[in-house]
Amino acid sequence: MDKENHWAEINKDVADIAKKVKSKIDEEDLVEDLKESFKKTIESTTEIFKTLINTLESTISDDEIKQDSKNVVDNISSELKQVIYDTKSKFTGTTEVNTKFEEE
Repeated sequence: MDKENHWAEINKDVADIAKKVKSKIDEEDLVEDLKESFKKTIESTTEIFKTLINTLESTISDDEIKQDSKNVVDNISSELKQVIYDTKSKFTGTTEVNTKFEEE
């Protein structure tokens, strides 16, 4: 193999490695973006549930209806917590996300 072919092969190898590194960085950025989006979605959902519970408390005067409504919201909240727990366990670094939907 002559020197030109050898350098061309080395140049190609370096270019291939550079593409792999760029691809890996792009993947890592995508994963971080997904983690952040997931976290923001959880936070938004948490706020929605807090608002819903506060609205139920302040607008429904019948205690039985109020309690039944809160039970429905609690059941939905529990299901969502389980889905979030299952999903976030697939991501690293998102376990500190607050999933408390009840009124604080």
